[in-house]
Amino acid sequence: MQLRNSANRYGIISMTLHWVFALAVYAMFGLGLWMVTLSYYDGWYHQAPELHKSIGVLLMMGLVVRLIWRHISPPPPAPKTHGKLTRLGATGAHIALYALLFAILISGYLISTADGKPIDVFGLFEVPATLADAGSQADTAGVIHLWLAWSVVILSVLHGLAALKHHFIDKDDTLKRMLGRTSTDSGVLK
Repeated sequence: MQLRNSANRYGIISMTLHWVFALAVYAMFGLGLWMVTLSYYDGWYHQAPELHKSIGVLLMMGLVVRLIWRHISPPPPAPKTHGKLTRLGATGAHIALYALLFAILISGYLISTADGKPIDVFGLFEVPATLADAGSQADTAGVIHLWLAWSVVILSVLHGLAALKHHFIDKDDTLKRMLGRTSTDSGVLK
């Protein structure tokens, strides 16, 4: 399997980043929904938010790496069977997903640092608080964070459904390319 993207498919680095981020976003969404239901006396009441914050900081760093990699190894061009509207829709959806991910991570940072304390990332390092207004900042950023989280989940589900539509209805290589295959491959992941 090649490291970099080619004209026909994604390389192993792009595929790994894609699928790791997909899993992490859904895991963080589930963790976020679960942790807000915890009572003060639950053992996870303080631990779950710390875990959520630490993973969030790592995701922000990973998102920067992902964008740098996308610049170093651009994605393969859209299949020739895609019309102009499909290409514009795909480009718009990808830009929206990246923008939503950055916005969700920034709003999470604003929630986490509203009290002026840094974010401790698994005891390895701290991310300092730069803007702090404990009252309104946490509340406002929290509402925004929740709406952004739902938005990224809904858009990513649509993204997945579009990939399945391309695979099963259009019978093109869109999904296969993110799985490391093209229609000329033998069916075994390389």
